[in-house]
Amino acid sequence: MLRCDELPDQSMTTTARRPRKRWTYADYCRIPADRNRHEIIDGRHFVNPAPSPYHQLVSGGLQHQLWTLIRDRGRGIVLDAPIDVHLGPGSVVQPDLVVLRPRSRCIIGDKKLTGVPDLLIEILSPSNRSYDRRTKRDRYERAGVREFWLVDPDAHLIEQLVLRHGTYTAPIIATDRIRLRVFRGIELDLRKVW
Repeated sequence: MLRCDELPDQSMTTTARRPRKRWTYADYCRIPADRNRHEIIDGRHFVNPAPSPYHQLVSGGLQHQLWTLIRDRGRGIVLDAPIDVHLGPGSVVQPDLVVLRPRSRCIIGDKKLTGVPDLLIEILSPSNRSYDRRTKRDRYERAGVREFWLVDPDAHLIEQLVLRHGTYTAPIIATDRIRLRVFRGIELDLRKVW
């Protein structure tokens, strides 16, 4: 992985800046707006380019169904990127979508979420596949995120990971429909997403 200062201006790669020190939320707040997505995981600073239009269309399709089935029925909250999720010291992430059950409303602050959401969704891009599959997955598992989706828009599938006894189970692969595990009776039609 390249350091940030080694990247060409138009790079589409997730990069980690080699920390001279462990990054904190205060350091994160001092990053100037540059149209990139910045995250800190375990004190390391990562930079992602802005998502593609197709990525945004897939995110919008998922968000619309989640909003209709969860938020409109008073069953929870659905948030989309950019939203800061502070998972603990040295870890601030910006998932593509965040879903909270009513009991998790307490993690909503004025500027960020502080704590563990019930469902986090990451949409894979060529620039972030291994970062989302490894770095973020491992951090979400350690934080105790109960359900985590890896959405592959190119393959038209979702890998659904469910936390059991502190570890994610083998992924459930969904291509046509996906049933949420953190909510009873909610199922999305993925044919409306692709």
